[in-house]
Amino acid sequence: MAPSWTERTGRWTHLTPTAAAALMLLLAGAHQEEAAGQYALRYRIGAEQAAADVRTVADALTAQGLATTSPVSRRRWRRWWR
Repeated sequence: MAPSWTERTGRWTHLTPTAAAALMLLLAGAHQEEAAGQYALRYRIGAEQAAADVRTVADALTAQGLATTSPVSRRRWRRWWR
């Protein structure tokens, strides 16, 4: 299982490699639909299954308080490294 860390809470959770891949697609800025399409191509599965898998990962992390459904401001990151 691949560990994943969330910056907002500092809490850890363990993810399977496929769940970690879904999370990385979501963190790359893709909407759930885009992430599911990329996930389907990567794992050669149907679009419906990919959408369900990505949604499950997003919902589980949100329920644990490790993710949010609100958009994150990119401006905050720009200020961080300036």
